[in-house]
Formats: sequence, structure tokens, C-alpha cells
Amino acid sequence: MALQSQEPLEIVETPGPQPDQRVLALRGPVVLSTLFQFQNAIRAGNSRALVIDFTHVPYIDSAGIGALVGAHVNHSKDGRSLALVGVSERVHNALKVTHVESFFRFFSTQEEALR
Repeated sequence: MALQSQEPLEIVETPGPQPDQRVLALRGPVVLSTLFQFQNAIRAGNSRALVIDFTHVPYIDSAGIGALVGAHVNHSKDGRSLALVGVSERVHNALKVTHVESFFRFFSTQEEALR
């Protein structure tokens, strides 16, 4: 088994169905070694609504959680929305244990999140 820190993170960005919506579909872990890539993808746009699809994210570490909280803070202060889709129980538990779960809106599908 490969070390967690060496697994890549793929990020595919697509526009939402409405103008000013962005979707980032992640595949891989959101961890320290993939942090800058994750942060750059989040910061790359300033759409009113950002949906981050975690369907294929097996785990997140404290660095990833920190980046996610930073994204939440930046979006909130600018009056923009941030939604999480397809969050696994493992990732959800990591957010719960670190007491940041309440910062985020969770949806089962991208379609729900983009409504």
C-alpha cells in the first residue's frame, strides 16, 4: 500500500448550470502534500457559489481541514456560498472531531447543492 502522503489529488473544475457557479470535483486525499494544489483550485475563481465534490476523497488531514475552513471564511466574508457534496463518513467524522462541521453545508449530489 502506498503511503497516504504520496497519493495524488486530481481536481476537475466545471462550471455550474447557472452563471457564477463553479464545481470542483476532487479525486484523492486532501492532505498536506496536496494542500497547495487544493488551495490554488479554490482560490482560482471568485464565483458566487462554489461546490466541492468530495465523492472520491478517501480522507482529509488537519492541513486539508484548515484549508477548507479558510475557504469557508473567505467565501463567507465575501458573501459567497460554499457547499460540500458526497462527503464520506470518514471525512465527515474528521470535520466533526475538529468541531468545524457546523461551518459547512452538506449535500448528497451536485444537483442539490447547485439549486
